[in-house]
Amino acid sequence: MEDKLFQQLVTWFQSKNERVIVALSGGVDSAVVAMAAKKALDKNAIAVTADYNTLSAEELTSAKKVAKEIDIEHRVIKYNELDNIEFVKNDQLRCYHCRTELATYLSNQARQMDVGLIVDGTNTDDLSDFRPGIRALRENGIKSPLVELGINKLGVRNIAKSKKLSVYDKPSNSCLASRIPHGIPVTLDKLKRIETAESFIKSTFNVKQVRVRDHQDLARIEVGKEEIKEMFDSEKISMVDSKLKELGFKHITLDLFGYNSRKNFKNPSYDNSS
Repeated sequence: MEDKLFQQLVTWFQSKNERVIVALSGGVDSAVVAMAAKKALDKNAIAVTADYNTLSAEELTSAKKVAKEIDIEHRVIKYNELDNIEFVKNDQLRCYHCRTELATYLSNQARQMDVGLIVDGTNTDDLSDFRPGIRALRENGIKSPLVELGINKLGVRNIAKSKKLSVYDKPSNSCLASRIPHGIPVTLDKLKRIETAESFIKSTFNVKQVRVRDHQDLARIEVGKEEIKEMFDSEKISMVDSKLKELGFKHITLDLFGYNSRKNFKNPSYDNSS
């Protein structure tokens, strides 16, 4: 089944028969799309990763690793999302403004490289959430082969596992700004302390799925539901409490419900894209 799905992806690219840019985020969805593009088009497939302030260093490293595994040409473009006033104000359309800007940079890259097709890793499961970022990409001509072929997240992971991609079981991730409640401006200091806090928690407790929700003075830690049991180690809890207070948080909490991307970030301050 996985081979059939992957071949459908390959055929999709072959039918386009043109140079393509794959927006490679470092996650499993775009990795599978990039692998199919490479198989179908070889050197006419290029992976592009946008390195901006809301992308964690971990995700950038993952994107570079995946590109090497696939043996696809990989370019990293840099710009500062915090120069975008509409993004920084962090309203309900933050992701729309983010993806509109990303699409502009990808389109510029495509023109420079004489590329006529740009694709991303959106899958059919992503369509069930409120995702203004997806709308922005569509408005700017970015295609989603996984959606067009009706492939969901499970299908993607199965393909990745069958092709032995290292990210086949990598937890879903999102930009660091998704940890900041809507209405609170995004700043570089907030992004850096969120990234540092999450990295410290992952390494201390050996958990994979981590979110540190930044409620200004309060840090609310979420981990995968199956990983919550790993968090009840008093010595490690003390280490995390000290570290996060060094970063400027006054109160540190653990959300006993666990990570759930479908919670509403307004109550008690969740973001569906997170």
